[in-house]
Amino acid sequence: MKLFKDSIFWVEIAVSDFDRAKKFYSTIYDYDMPDIDTGDGRMGFLPHDRDAGGIGAAIVSGPDYTPANIGIKIVLNGGKDLGEVLKRVEKAGGKVISPKKQVSPSFGCLGTFEDTEGNVVSLHSMQ
Repeated sequence: MKLFKDSIFWVEIAVSDFDRAKKFYSTIYDYDMPDIDTGDGRMGFLPHDRDAGGIGAAIVSGPDYTPANIGIKIVLNGGKDLGEVLKRVEKAGGKVISPKKQVSPSFGCLGTFEDTEGNVVSLHSMQ
């Protein structure tokens, strides 16, 4: 099989209270999240540059979405320094599970939080 450029095409983070989750992610990213009505739910888009080939993610509510803190783990882009995003988590109503720590000089840093919906999500940055 030929290798793909990216392993991930799109990520959807399940939320039960869309407005609360939108406020949380908008706050930690210091970003005005655009959203759409999907007919049976809502979808809010996390910051990414789609035109430059960036891989996107969204928060999603609807009958097929249930937040969880077990199973597949998502690692979101924390920007230049994930510490800037992670420091806003508790003020936004979430909980820091694991503070920023370097995995290795070549891999960068990770930090993990629980969002307002109970999802456990990690952040990555090179510094």
